[in-house]
This record gives sequence, structure tokens and C-alpha cells, in this order.
Amino acid sequence: MSQVSPLNEQRKSKLVQLCRRLVRIPSPSGQEGEMARTVRDLAAELGYQQIDIDAFGNVVACISGNRPGRTLLLDAHMDTVPVTDEDEWEYSPFGGEVVSGRLYGRGSSDMKGALAAMLLAGAMFSRDTNGEFCGEICVAATVMEEVFEGVAARSVVQAIEPDWVVIGESTGLDVSRGQRGRAEIVVETEGKAAHSSSPEAGHNAVYDMAELIGRIRQLPCPEDPVLGRGILELTDIISRPYPGASVIPHTCRATFDRRLLVGETPESALAPLLQTIDRLASERPGVSASARHVRAASDCWTGHKIEAVRFFPAWLFDSDHPLVVQTQRALRKVGLQPSVSHYSFCTNGSRYAGIEGVPTVGFGPSREEVAHTTDEYLLLDELYSSCSGYYSIIKTLTE
Repeated sequence: MSQVSPLNEQRKSKLVQLCRRLVRIPSPSGQEGEMARTVRDLAAELGYQQIDIDAFGNVVACISGNRPGRTLLLDAHMDTVPVTDEDEWEYSPFGGEVVSGRLYGRGSSDMKGALAAMLLAGAMFSRDTNGEFCGEICVAATVMEEVFEGVAARSVVQAIEPDWVVIGESTGLDVSRGQRGRAEIVVETEGKAAHSSSPEAGHNAVYDMAELIGRIRQLPCPEDPVLGRGILELTDIISRPYPGASVIPHTCRATFDRRLLVGETPESALAPLLQTIDRLASERPGVSASARHVRAASDCWTGHKIEAVRFFPAWLFDSDHPLVVQTQRALRKVGLQPSVSHYSFCTNGSRYAGIEGVPTVGFGPSREEVAHTTDEYLLLDELYSSCSGYYSIIKTLTE
């Protein structure tokens, strides 16, 4: 039997107001300051007892029950991809307009709707139970996820040590139990510059790269019966000097996107490329090439520098894992019929589950193909259902 939805019309209106308020604040990665301060203030208004902003700029808001128990973390990132095509939007990307059951705006789907739903669900549950529940409910509004999946989230793990994590990335109201990971790999070839009228005096690094790319394309990728096939795909290439006016390029750099499966390490992901380079160099004297994982850095809105190797591991839990089972059961109690699947993209779960090993599931409104698009939107019915779902998950895991 389905339980009565925790959302009445007044609460639905409050949820839409929260979501619109967040969507109206531009918050591209590294510029989430206003968004973070707004989330902090909203959490205080909603009754969260402990609210902190850490060095990276993450906001973590918690409510403790009257009885001891475990810590449940609900995770949603505050940052969005930038808007570079505002003239092509029918609805303002920062207007939060509601039209025909859709709430439009950058981040509505990815993932300010989920954040609003999480914040309200935790506050409603605490109020409805008068704090008579076990453990602690925490909502993390994290930064820099779009560029450094899970890196800023490490401080959240250190601060609250969660026992379970629910990620609000879009699942279409289904349950995700894992994801492929992601790595960024750079291959470079080194040649010798010369005037293009005398190419024999130099060594063209682009020709070596072309040969390497052909061989790399033939490399097999591992496969997983659930997550599917790993991917190794060329995403950009550039030579130096550029532009090369009458000059043989002395350097060529290619970047590959590597989608990872469970158990892959930085070393194992890089090994096939290094072996390919070694084979080519042994066959063709004069070839000089290297491969490495990209290490990148950026400034958070707080001024704190975030730096990491772009290697974000995959993770996967069994379909009969207690958290997966309990999450499904909780969602059915509010009338949802979730299937169990997995994310095809990378999330903060790379930190929580992939590195820390914390039991993690994904559940959120909307679908991944809506994120990052012109006229990004969120269906209000899915916003309501996600909030009811988070409420029921909290109730189930804090009993």
C-alpha cells in the first residue's frame, strides 16, 4: 500500500519557489558564491541545525534526530555548465519561468531541482517527526562537479563520514547503482622543427601522432556485463607551433577521453597506450612519445585552489545490496515504480563510492539528455515526485 504523499499543495508551492530561486542565480563552476550563500540561508530558514561552508565552498547542512544512528548524505552539486548561447533560448536561462508544467532555466535539471527537493524533504521530515528519528540527515550542495567530479566532495566525506549517500543526478526517477568512471589522458609526440621547404631536416611530430592514433583506435577496451564497454575516444589534437606557417611541427598533443569500468586504476588505464608507444618506438627509430593522465587546477569561489589528476573511478553495487533494495522499497511507498539501472556519465559518486567505498545510489528527477541543453527544463511532476521520494528514503533509512 502506498503511503500518503508528504507533499500538500502548500509544500508543492514552496518547493517550486525554492527551485526557482536557485535557478535564478547563475552558478557556473568556480562562481558558485552567491548560490552557496543562498543555500546556506535557505537551509537556516528551513530549520537545519548545523550549516557549514568549507574551504572549497561546499555547503553542508545537517539535522540530527533525537536517537543515535547513522548518517545519511543527500548530494547535489550547485555548479552548472556556462550559458554560451543565451540568444538561442526561448526562455531566459536565469528566469526560472514555469510554463505548461515545466520549470525552465540553466541548472533546473542538472541539478538545482534535486537540491531544492532534498533540502525541503529533510526539513519536512524533521518537522513532521518532531526530530524523533535515528541518526543524522545531511544535504551537501557541492561545487566544481562539472569539471572535477568528486574532488571537492572529499571534504564533505571527511567532515561528516556518511554511512549512505544518495546522489540527486538525473535518473528519470529510477535508481542508479553505479556508473562508469572517467579519465583524461594526453599523448604527446616530440619531433624536430624545420622549414617546410626542407622537411628532411626536421622530424614531423604530427606524422608520428597520426600513426599512434591509428594504433590506439585499434586497442580493445574492457567490458562489464552491467556498465557496458569502456571507451577511449580522441577529443582534441593540436600541434606546435600553431599556426605553423612554413614550419614543420615539433610537438603534437592529443587528448583522449577514457570511460572507465570498475577496478581500473590510473596505471591499468594508461598501460595499453604506453605499450603502444613502446612498440612504435622500437619499430621506428626517432619516434619520441609519451602518455600521461592530465593534472588540472582551478580556483574555487572561495579562492581555495582545487587540484587533481583527472581520474574519476567507476563504481557499482549489486542489485541486492541493502541500500539499493531499501531505496526501491522507499520509493514504492510513495507510488513510484523505479527500475534499477546505472549512470552513463560521471558523478560525485566517484568519490563517495569509487574511492571511499560508501554505499551509494542515485535517484533524481529529469533525464540526462536534458542537462546542458538550450532551454533546459524540469517537469514539475518529477520535481514533486523526487521530493516525495527523498522524504521516503530518509524515513526508511532513519527508522
